[in-house]
Amino acid sequence: MAGRPERRVRHDGPVEIESYRGELLAYCYRMLGAFHEAEDLVQETMLRAWKARDQYDPARASVRTWLYRIATNACLTALEGRARRPLPSGLGAPSDDPGAPLTPALDIPWLQPFPDARCDTAVRADMRLALVAAMQVLPPRQRAVLVLREVLEFGAAEVAAQMGTTVPAVNSALQRARAALADVGDAGEIAEPDDPEVRAVIQRYLRAFEAADVPALVRLLTDEAVLEMPPVPLWYQGSRDYGLFMRRVFEMRGTGWAVRRLTANGQPALAAYAPEPGGGHRLHTLQVLTVTGCRIAHNVVFADPRVFEAFDLPTQPSYDEFREAR
Repeated sequence: MAGRPERRVRHDGPVEIESYRGELLAYCYRMLGAFHEAEDLVQETMLRAWKARDQYDPARASVRTWLYRIATNACLTALEGRARRPLPSGLGAPSDDPGAPLTPALDIPWLQPFPDARCDTAVRADMRLALVAAMQVLPPRQRAVLVLREVLEFGAAEVAAQMGTTVPAVNSALQRARAALADVGDAGEIAEPDDPEVRAVIQRYLRAFEAADVPALVRLLTDEAVLEMPPVPLWYQGSRDYGLFMRRVFEMRGTGWAVRRLTANGQPALAAYAPEPGGGHRLHTLQVLTVTGCRIAHNVVFADPRVFEAFDLPTQPSYDEFREAR
């Protein structure tokens, strides 16, 4: 009958939400570019869902669609008035001085890496750092539409319902987001970290790094390789400047480094431990590498203790920990 009020259906059965935690974490990370903030928002999403579980109507939406609506609203609220999270290469031209002062810019909310071990491989699609960094430039609602439609493959009508808007508005936002990211590159050009050729390249890089062998490192780079080091706002482009900077690092911190392998953002990564004057090693950086054509094209070097915490990296590991990580 026309004008009849909508009847809310009470859901009395159990609502399983915990199994979605991993994919929601990946989603919130793509939206915010910060791992710990993403964890907090997933926890908020779960709490909101638990409190509203008796209002959930399975006839109107699946549990997954319902949870993503809650998570999207939480992310959009969290992003209100916030500056984007960049990498140094997104802020200006590369430096031409490998000896420039390494002064951190702690007032900038830098993009953080994502520890792959925190979620299933199946939900790590389109997580590479360059893409997540590029997505931070998009307005938050465009960012949400892009991830929900292109990565998570929700229908336009589902996304419109999740975001409280219309299908034409969703399609328009998606078109604008695609155009803005057209120059980011094809994810297919970047090999997976478990690819045998990639593993071989990373192993050679690891050995050269541990030996502080700069010529060997440079031979593994593309001609236009990029090195950047948040929270230091400097970045370098080209194998020559990359090598000159690494020579400076080894002169400052010595030789005899130790390196542990892991993965981040669906890319190979290394935890680098600098030698201590009295013996042993201390955690120095987490390096996220991009490998294309059997060469290293990009290295984002993180020195933030909160990044180390997200990856559960020990400050002073034992020899056995290094051996097991290989």
